[in-house]
Amino acid sequence: MVNPIHLQTLLEVVRQGSFAAAAHRLGYTASAVSQQMAALERETGVQLFIRSAKSVVPTEAAAVMTRHATKVLTDIDALKAATARAAEAAARQLRLGIFPSLATYVLPGVLRNERWRHLGLDLHVAVAEPGETIRGLLAGGELDVVLVYQVGQSGLAWPHTMDRQWIGDDPFCVVLPASWGIANGAQVTAAQLGGMPWIVHHPGTSDAAVIDRLFASCGLEPRVVAYSDDFNASLGLTSAGLGAALVPELALQSRPEGIVVVDVPEIRLARNIFALRPGGSTDPQTGLFLDLVAETLKSLPPRGPGAARR
Repeated sequence: MVNPIHLQTLLEVVRQGSFAAAAHRLGYTASAVSQQMAALERETGVQLFIRSAKSVVPTEAAAVMTRHATKVLTDIDALKAATARAAEAAARQLRLGIFPSLATYVLPGVLRNERWRHLGLDLHVAVAEPGETIRGLLAGGELDVVLVYQVGQSGLAWPHTMDRQWIGDDPFCVVLPASWGIANGAQVTAAQLGGMPWIVHHPGTSDAAVIDRLFASCGLEPRVVAYSDDFNASLGLTSAGLGAALVPELALQSRPEGIVVVDVPEIRLARNIFALRPGGSTDPQTGLFLDLVAETLKSLPPRGPGAARR
């Protein structure tokens, strides 16, 4: 194998016309340059210089090698630069898993923030429910960080080796059809809502179990008229007069006409939002990004009646 350092030294010897001048230019000793040229001759099997007591004269082989060495060294520089750019891009890439309502109402605000542009992150986004994005965080490192929510002590779980950062809370709100004649922001009791038509989560989900226990604890027995795990669909059905629903405040950022939000003191529940990363992750850019997500969430206008901001 030809040593690229020897090629660089060859170019300088040919330019300067002597080992001593090349050595001065490169910061070597004349002896070191002579040894490098002898090594290059052994590596290539050709004589590169005609040596005498007072001078060294490049052979035709040296002239040919010099022309090719220039291209080879240029290609090596290009290879190094391309590799460095690829490594830098990989270091700046952030593969994010995020649940739909946070992606809809918070992430765009983050991306419009001037501070986001200064982070220099190459963002790749996967929008899915928490259970799926957690699997992506675990399976072969498909994701770098995931933003998830947990309702009470619901069944969502992750390995204890994960680093968890609290981002904020997303309170649930009770929404009613405006056609029921109850004023927006009114305080009503759970007993008043008992027996009324409700749109609820599908049975068997962890969120449904938490909400069922909450309703039971305050004596609210809903008359179920629809099952929906899609909050936008629930809001649409409520606005059309089908029934009441319990939806997170984030979903109310796109609030349809025909609904009112009421305060039910017995119903206090929130989605706790967390960022999960593999244990030991210390990338400061990702940390700044998560801080920006938390600030953007906190800055959203409250939609619940008299709700304290996160």
